[in-house]
Amino acid sequence: MSPAQQRALESLWPAFGLDFAPSPLDLDGVFGRRAPRVLDIGFGMGETTAAMAAAQPEVDFLAIDVHAPGVGSLLRRIDESALTNVRVMKHDAVEVVASMIPRGSLSGVHVFFPDPWPKKRHHKRRLLAPPFVHELAQKLGPGGYLHVATDWEDYAQEALATLAAELLLENTAEGFAPRPAARPLTKFEARGLKLGHGVRDLVFLRRKNALSESAG
Repeated sequence: MSPAQQRALESLWPAFGLDFAPSPLDLDGVFGRRAPRVLDIGFGMGETTAAMAAAQPEVDFLAIDVHAPGVGSLLRRIDESALTNVRVMKHDAVEVVASMIPRGSLSGVHVFFPDPWPKKRHHKRRLLAPPFVHELAQKLGPGGYLHVATDWEDYAQEALATLAAELLLENTAEGFAPRPAARPLTKFEARGLKLGHGVRDLVFLRRKNALSESAG
């Protein structure tokens, strides 16, 4: 962690950070308004989160990551850009989603470039397992979206199969989706594209006519 990231973590956390607690968040109270809410899981150094929040001031972003330097970096970006629509958590996303996010409260979920755990014996550690995808789907309001992006082909195929099997979700495309214009092209992604790494986007919607919150 750089000194600047450490300073940001210490000085800006009281204003923009949220500590984990095993109880549902009052999102209107957290952001001081009622607005569409997007959960951003695994934001890295915060470049994409800050850019999307700046471009969509009418949307609130709850950003989660466990990497302290990235948390410090995003806090710096929030401060430098005077963003009022981002809150940050440094905790395991699975626990946060299970304990703190009310059902039907989200208009969107972003999972951009999750850790691919490339070794086959580690695939079980991948975030987008069926139980967690189902949990995310339950947190979306009707018509809410789940947007996944990855540059690992086998993970993309695995995620596509998992999301397609979730009864609360429906695909917006015949397989992978074109990159939505709202998702910025990051330096990491641009570098990967130059190296020939294909990036796959998946955009699924919460079914408006889903009959059961516990389906699947």
